[in-house]
Amino acid sequence: MKRLAILGAGGHGRVVADAAEASGEWQEIVFFDDAWPERKHSGPWPIVGNQAALLGQCGEFDGVVVGIGANRVRLANSQALSEAGARLATIIHPRATISRHASVEAGSVVFAGAVVNIGAHIGRACIINTAATVDHDCQLADGVHVSPGANLAGGVTVGTCSWIGANAGVRQQISIGAHAVIGVGAVVVSAQPDGVTAAGNPARDLNRTTP
Repeated sequence: MKRLAILGAGGHGRVVADAAEASGEWQEIVFFDDAWPERKHSGPWPIVGNQAALLGQCGEFDGVVVGIGANRVRLANSQALSEAGARLATIIHPRATISRHASVEAGSVVFAGAVVNIGAHIGRACIINTAATVDHDCQLADGVHVSPGANLAGGVTVGTCSWIGANAGVRQQISIGAHAVIGVGAVVVSAQPDGVTAAGNPARDLNRTTP
């Protein structure tokens, strides 16, 4: 019986658990969350301990994944669990489409309706959310979140812990730096630097836009 532990029992964590259950790979799924012991369940799955407990028990599970939406927190916790001996799991919903010639690293999740095409690389602890598309030869660093319905055209690069908002579109061959935030529905047609917060059509740096 394969056992999966998920750190983080909030909304995102439940979607991770649902995708893991749908995959048919995991016969037992449990949560660890600092709301324990006050909370004992998240949806149909039990919460069996807190974060400290998981760090001590992670080697007992066949797979561990962090179900926390915040990019930096998710990546930091994934690294801490890996260092503690956890086998980081990759969760792919059966209705996602992943090219056999793409790669998805450990600790990442790919949800229903998402597409990852040939030559694309998804780093560690990433989220490719519902119906998002990552086209050919895109390169996503660790901790990236591509939100529901967002579309990355071919050859896009995205830096560590950047967030691409729901229904955003990124033109082919565009580079987005690390720790960037691309707003909901933004249309990105030019390179975006590290730490930018960009929105609109075309997307512009909100920190540099005068009222």
